[in-house]
Amino acid sequence: MEYSFFSYPSPLGILNIRFTERGVLGISFLENEQNINNCNKAQVHDADLIVYKYLFKELNNYFLGRLKKFEVPIILQGTEFQIKVWQEILKIPYGESKTYGEIARSIGMPDSARAVGRASHENKIPIIIPCHRVIGVNGKLTGYASGLDKKQWLLKHEQKHKEGEEIG
Repeated sequence: MEYSFFSYPSPLGILNIRFTERGVLGISFLENEQNINNCNKAQVHDADLIVYKYLFKELNNYFLGRLKKFEVPIILQGTEFQIKVWQEILKIPYGESKTYGEIARSIGMPDSARAVGRASHENKIPIIIPCHRVIGVNGKLTGYASGLDKKQWLLKHEQKHKEGEEIG
């Protein structure tokens, strides 16, 4: 599959974003030592420009605390179980959290909290699919593929801006 990509300078570091005209395929955090060399990389095909502009605007507004829910289309690639988990995670409101067990129960598989954790870890579109909003049963921050420091930052950011005005 041919896709476009660009690097987005977020408060958490450079985000490497892959997408097509149909939607976002993936977001990954670049390691700090890669940031300087990758911060201006981009290849956007003409057909993908609309998604690029929309996504860039939404990321800007999210990091400014003005966007509570992403509307940019996403392309989910995973097992049936993973997709079910990710779709449930998408329902968690901005500035709130749910436990892995609560997600497991809400998808009708109450004994699959660990599998929910694994599916969350395999999320290829962090931030937009807000797996950072999924926490351990005791409220503890656990398992975030991009690092617990980023998970903590995202949760604090959303709490800080939870009551703010939303921009579409």
